[in-house]
Amino acid sequence: MTTKAKPIIKDKFWIVERDGNKVGTISVDDERFMFSDKNGVKYFDNKKQLEKKLGKTVFERNDDVEAEVEQIVHGYPTSATPYNAMFNVKQGLPLFTKSAKSSSLYCAGYYIIRFDKGWVKSFCPKLITLERYNFKGPFKDSVTMRQELANAEK
Repeated sequence: MTTKAKPIIKDKFWIVERDGNKVGTISVDDERFMFSDKNGVKYFDNKKQLEKKLGKTVFERNDDVEAEVEQIVHGYPTSATPYNAMFNVKQGLPLFTKSAKSSSLYCAGYYIIRFDKGWVKSFCPKLITLERYNFKGPFKDSVTMRQELANAEK
């Protein structure tokens, strides 16, 4: 079983894959690592502790991954390679499409959206969703989004 951390934002955010399947995420804030997976969230004081948990090769560089790192629109991470990047000044939203010919607009970054049943976390939602529901964001990382979600649920 090979576990690799695929960088999304250089030295800040990674998608953790095990044998090609997404199993979690890693983010770092103030030199503290946060690993999030289906079992919950775990914090590590340094990279060495995290590597002990996930394996020493988790952060090994791969030349194929380097080309995929630049998935950022106006400073916010995206879930796919962005095309047609633009900024909605009125709403303050970084927008992109997932292909060159697509007309579906997505919003880069992390958001919390208030649906009928309450607040929900979202990463790169469609613009139409944000137009239909109340939301807060965009946030540049999942840690800030989770803090805002905790505040909104109070």
